[in-house]
Amino acid sequence: MKDQIIQTSNKSVIQHGKYNDRIFLMKLDENDLPSILEELNKLARENNYGKIFAKVPLWAVPFFKSDGYITEAYIPRFIKGEQDIHFVSKFLSSDRLTGIETEKLEGMSKILQGSRIKKYTGNKIPNYDIEVLKEDDAGRLTNIFKKVFKSYPFPIHDPDFIIKSMRDNTVYFGIRDEQSGEFRAVSSSEVDTENLNAEMTDFAVLESERGKKFSVALLKRMEEHMKEINMKTLYTIARLNSPPMNKTFLRMGYRYTGTLIKNTNISGNIESMNVLYKSIV
Repeated sequence: MKDQIIQTSNKSVIQHGKYNDRIFLMKLDENDLPSILEELNKLARENNYGKIFAKVPLWAVPFFKSDGYITEAYIPRFIKGEQDIHFVSKFLSSDRLTGIETEKLEGMSKILQGSRIKKYTGNKIPNYDIEVLKEDDAGRLTNIFKKVFKSYPFPIHDPDFIIKSMRDNTVYFGIRDEQSGEFRAVSSSEVDTENLNAEMTDFAVLESERGKKFSVALLKRMEEHMKEINMKTLYTIARLNSPPMNKTFLRMGYRYTGTLIKNTNISGNIESMNVLYKSIV
């Protein structure tokens, strides 16, 4: 069962459901403040959700703080390369704050504090092609996602969803074996053409191909494409439980700004997620 997405009369966008056991205010229209705060609280009470999570511009943060939200992460110059946004959260259940991945958080701290991340300088991977994918690749894309992710917060296992997302400004990338023609790794960029930012996401590498720097090669190609279409800020929400993925972004010059505690249902469990960003203006 997937979470549903609804839109207010003023065009704020809300995702909610028991799949992630949360409400996610994905987009805030300024005309919805302050009334949307009670709307979110009511929706949470009716469904007994454990968390309300919101992505809001800096000017709106005080409204949410006054209603018990805390800032978990932020992205500078997110809106048109100028305005910051904050990820703010309200925890409604003690269960949401128990069983936190303490060891993983400590490990992330050590990565940030002590490691010298070697910058990636490669491009071409011998015997593989890195491509921008098309609608007729949707079926092969979903086959990779099914093998890598047991669960995901969006229906990326559905080819129809992939095709619709392509038409809605999501760009997919793939690494294809030159001999077999089969994909070995894929990823996507969710492009916001209005606000000039893109989320670098959906990295999936077949288990047999790990250790070949496929993720960092994909990310480099993705960045090149985002520059070509004039994006200004790139970001990711990466699994805390995946140190290699976090290192991939750090290796490419992204900056860590915080962790979203027990936020997203991915690979069968609700996990904490790290926010990292990069300005390419």
